[in-house]
Amino acid sequence: MTVTERGPRERMVFSAAQLIRRDGVASTGMREVAVHAEAPRGSLQHYFPGGKEQLVNEAVGWAGRYAGNRVARFLAALPEPTPSTLFAEMVRQWTDEYEAVGFAGGCPVAAATVDCAESTVSTREAAAAAFATWTEPVAQALADMGVPEERAGALATLMISALEGAILMARAERDVRALTTVARELAPLLDAAARPAD
Repeated sequence: MTVTERGPRERMVFSAAQLIRRDGVASTGMREVAVHAEAPRGSLQHYFPGGKEQLVNEAVGWAGRYAGNRVARFLAALPEPTPSTLFAEMVRQWTDEYEAVGFAGGCPVAAATVDCAESTVSTREAAAAAFATWTEPVAQALADMGVPEERAGALATLMISALEGAILMARAERDVRALTTVARELAPLLDAAARPAD
């Protein structure tokens, strides 16, 4: 769905997420969001009476839902899903983006966490909720692949943490090396967790 196919409120949340992932929260202004969303500036106050904080929190929530919903799409694209191939698809989303358009964008949830975790309680809470919204479908997918439920959540956290760290390194280095490394090195660990006990 393109930006213009969404309603004005959806466009502003989407645009805020896109600008935050590129520039961070502090450098994302309400005026820039309105311009990016092709929305009248006055509509920001109408849709977001809580101001920038509300808009940022909703953008972070959107990003968590987007990431969580991608898990089902990744699984559907795999002929025989395994923990390592799911993680490889999660990583490939980023390597494809960086190889196609460069390293300007990162994860909006991570950007909001870095910028606001200590200064804005509601944004820290929104980021924590967004990570949970993403972690849950990954953990469920792992459990469905035979990873014991008591370990699935821990491995989902490991996968997302490794991915987020690799995204940061890739942006700093302007190279996908960190992303391809975490996919390769975690693959045996992830797949071993899904094997039935002998």
